[in-house]
Amino acid sequence: MTVTHTSAFSLKATKLPDGFDSKTLEEVRTDLADNGVATPAGDDQSELAAIVADARAHGIDLSIVVLDGNPGHDSELRDLATEVAGFQHGTVAVFSDDWIGTTSDSISRVRLEWAEDKSKFTGGKTEQAAQTLVHRLEQTPTVSWTEITIVLLAGLVLTVGGLYWVKARRAGGSPPPVDAAPGPRTRRTEDPELEPAAQ
Repeated sequence: MTVTHTSAFSLKATKLPDGFDSKTLEEVRTDLADNGVATPAGDDQSELAAIVADARAHGIDLSIVVLDGNPGHDSELRDLATEVAGFQHGTVAVFSDDWIGTTSDSISRVRLEWAEDKSKFTGGKTEQAAQTLVHRLEQTPTVSWTEITIVLLAGLVLTVGGLYWVKARRAGGSPPPVDAAPGPRTRRTEDPELEPAAQ
């Protein structure tokens, strides 16, 4: 069987959770318009709306979508968040009972996933998961990749500079002593019969 590059490296199609289509996405859009929260019909949104308002007050333009149960795969939540981000700017978080999917136009994927880690597996306690997510997004990351990069580059520059200095110092010092040129060699024969004649 011949494997072509298109079959080996084809992109995975976006898969939304069951029950989501263009009509459902339009309902989510309408639900998000008033308070930044979209939940299944009949769910109380007040606590989630307060969390969204607090996040927005702290500079995180958050929108929350809540699903009943868990989809077939957790990546479907991120796919749904990406679809919602097509009409809802900022940071979109989609919660199921145990998982979360996020996307953002202002927060890096690394930071989002760091915040997601502690927000999973809450057993359907969406308010708790959302509060944990916001709390971690509001924190300053303990590792600044910019600072690490600057330190590594400074170390590299110092190392190259040090090696250049050592090389220049060696080249500028006194030259190594040169052995005296060897004098003319006397040819010695190994033939014992010729030796007495040479003497």
